[in-house]
This record gives sequence, C-alpha cells and structure tokens, in this order.
Amino acid sequence: MKVEKMSLSTSDKIGFIISLSTMIAAGITVVEALDSLLEDTKDQQRKIIQTIKDDVTQGKRLYVAFSKFPLIFDKVTVNLVKAAEEAGTLETTLQNIKENMQKEAELIDKIKSSLVYPIFIVLMLIGVMLMMLFFVVPKIAVVFTRLKVELPLPTRIMMFVSDIATKNTIPFFAGTAIFIILLIVIYKTQKRKFIQTIASFPIISQLVKKMDLVRLTRNLSMLLNSGILIINALEICEDIVINKNVAQMIHNSRNSVLAGKRLGQGLRTEKKIMPTIIIRIIESGEKSGQLTKALTESSNYLDYEVSKALKTFITLLEPIMLVLVGIMVGGMMISIIAPIYGMIGQVGAP
Repeated sequence: MKVEKMSLSTSDKIGFIISLSTMIAAGITVVEALDSLLEDTKDQQRKIIQTIKDDVTQGKRLYVAFSKFPLIFDKVTVNLVKAAEEAGTLETTLQNIKENMQKEAELIDKIKSSLVYPIFIVLMLIGVMLMMLFFVVPKIAVVFTRLKVELPLPTRIMMFVSDIATKNTIPFFAGTAIFIILLIVIYKTQKRKFIQTIASFPIISQLVKKMDLVRLTRNLSMLLNSGILIINALEICEDIVINKNVAQMIHNSRNSVLAGKRLGQGLRTEKKIMPTIIIRIIESGEKSGQLTKALTESSNYLDYEVSKALKTFITLLEPIMLVLVGIMVGGMMISIIAPIYGMIGQVGAP
C-alpha cells in the first residue's frame, strides 16, 4: 500500500502523539523515541512509524515525514509541527495537538452515540420488511391467487416484489452485498466527497456547519499561537472543513485580510455562516491583542452549541423515525388485511 493511502484509527493516532510527546519531554531524541515505539507496534502502524523514523534518520524534519501521511496527519498538524521544530517547542506543540485530537474524537463520538438509536430502528425496519417479503406475503399471495379476487395496487406491488425476491433469493442478497461493498469502497477511496454529499442534506448540513466552525476556531487559534501568519493559517483551515459554504467563508475572509482588513471585518459580511456573537468576540480579541484567546473561547462556545444541536436533533429524530416505521409497517399490514376484509364482505353479501 502506498504511504499516502495509509491510515490509523483515532485512538492509535492519539496514542502515538502522546507517547512521542512524553518521550521527547523526558529528554529522549526523536529517533530514539520512534525506535522505542517500534518495539510495541505491528502491521500497518509499524510500517508508518518505520517510514517516519527512516526519514528523520536521513536528516529530514519530522513535519516532512508526517506530510507523507495525509490521511493520518492533516495540514494543521503538519504545519504546527513545522513551526514547533523551527521554534524549538515540539514537546508543547505535540501536547496541544494531542488535546486537539482528543476534542475532535470526543465530538465524533458524540455523533456516533447519537446515531445508534436511528441505525437500530432502520435495521429493525429492514428486518421486518424482509420477514414480510420472504415469509408472510408468499403464503398470503397463494390464497389471493387461488381465490382470483381483485387486489388493490399496494397489495399487487408488494406481491410482485415478494415474488421477485423469493424466486431470485441468491441474486437478491448478492446484489445487496455488492451494493454495500460498493458504498464501502466509495467511502474509503472518496471519503471527503462522500462525507460532503451526506453533509449536504438539509438538516445534517446545519449540524456539519456548526462542527466546521468549531474546527475552524480551534485550529486557527492553535496555528496563530504557534506563530503562523493569519493568512497562511486561514489557507490551511480552508482544507480541513467539510461544508462548502464554510470553506468559501474562510476563503473570502482570507482575501479580506490580504486586502488589509482585520479578520473580524472580513467576517462581518459572512453573518449567514458565522454567528454574530462569535464575530464580536473575534473583533474584541483583535482590538485587545488577544485573538488566539478569543478564538479559543469561541470554539468552546460553539462546541457547546454543537452538543445542544445534537440533543435537539436526536430528540426530534426519534419520534420521526417511529412514525415512519409505523407508516411503513402499517402500510404493509393494511395491504394484506384490506383484501381479506374485502373477501369477507363479498362472502357475507346477499
């Protein structure tokens, strides 16, 4: 596998940064620290650390070695390490990177835990539908066919689908498996585009936008605190957000700064994306010369807003999911029961 395609789990990545930072703080050189880490790793993680060690041993900077793995170390991490190596603050910077990764992981974990219930409901719905198509409908269809009664359109559609599924069981499940595998391949090879597509859905897009604003303010604060120019910092942050509108806002703000304006002034024209309260905090930080502190406070506030939005989203999603499940299962049951009632009515008619 090419190095640019290699990746690590979030926990492995955080563990690597923590171990490297701890050993450097203890006075161990980077090469010795990497050599020590190789003793407790295996498989792909070992190959990654070995590649980094080989580059550093050859005299290359650590940030150059990190830049070979874009799926592991994003542009923010690479540039922070670069600035830290030049300033001699690698130990402190690695600690900051670790904290940033942990906060990012916590945010993702919140989303994953919030999706457990909806996914469970969807899986239950799929299970009920398959049971109906493969076991219930075929038996009812035999009765309807023998009686030669006029069936409603929903019943005929369900019988048609059930007939195709039962007569072509292997192709049906094979096609489903191929579709799932295709989605997994697309996700792994085109992860960013796949996520952007999902993130473009109406309700989800608002949540993703808030998450991107948290990511922007937090990373921008770290980059500026490490001594990177605001123009360069904004350019780096443009590549780490998902929402296209947020990316465009960052691009426009960078152009405003290039034109000689302050960041807050550039954001004033982006009130549809950036909340007014955050713009005011940033403007206050610029006036007092504490922009990095203002950005950190902004990220904490926005992180709270994301948590609140997640709770609201799940609170609304649960009853909506239940209603949809009820409608779909109820619709299937009615399409079966309605013809039976029709036959009973014909039998009892004079």
